[in-house]
Amino acid sequence: MPVASPGLPVLSALRELLPRGGLARGSVLAVAEFGLLCLALLAGASADGGWCGIAGIPEAGVLAAAGLGLDTGRTLLVPEPGPAWPQVVASLLDGCELVLVRPPARASAQVRQRLEATLRRGRGVLLVAGDWPGAQVRLRVVTRRWTGLGDGHGRLRACCAEVAADGRGEAAMTRTRWLWLPAEDGGVAVADPADVPFDLPAGNQPGARPALRAAGG
Repeated sequence: MPVASPGLPVLSALRELLPRGGLARGSVLAVAEFGLLCLALLAGASADGGWCGIAGIPEAGVLAAAGLGLDTGRTLLVPEPGPAWPQVVASLLDGCELVLVRPPARASAQVRQRLEATLRRGRGVLLVAGDWPGAQVRLRVVTRRWTGLGDGHGRLRACCAEVAADGRGEAAMTRTRWLWLPAEDGGVAVADPADVPFDLPAGNQPGARPALRAAGG
């Protein structure tokens, strides 16, 4: 029987945000909100041959994730798990190495403990879009700047986002990185904000909220 590797890989642009440059098996990561960052975290493990699950996120853009390297043939989707979402997630963790879930409500301590026990037994990783007290790693998009608009017209082409990570243990020290999230080709890459000709000021823009949401946490 093959021995599980100590961690799951991530896309190269995300490595410096995470302790040891990957996802520790048996751990929980919490991302402030669902968006391209969540899909990018899935894509690294999927591209390496891992099975992934997505629960409670009917708007998840699998095609967008496929552009990052997500293998849709090894991705299980449960768009609307309903009140039984903890059981659905536990079942996904039994067969997947990485599971992304957006709980419909704040998970109780009992639910969290039960899922974390399942997680440790299966040696997978749970990625939560939202809050999860006690998560080993927490990530959030601090600010984002778009390019592509000129003199009030044009098309948003790419987003330069400042991403922060902190957590417990090895992740206790806050790390921040600027990323193209997405880059013009739809991928994720390290960014240097000093070199970016920003068309919009930092932060969410009242007239561009749907596009900003698409690149969120």
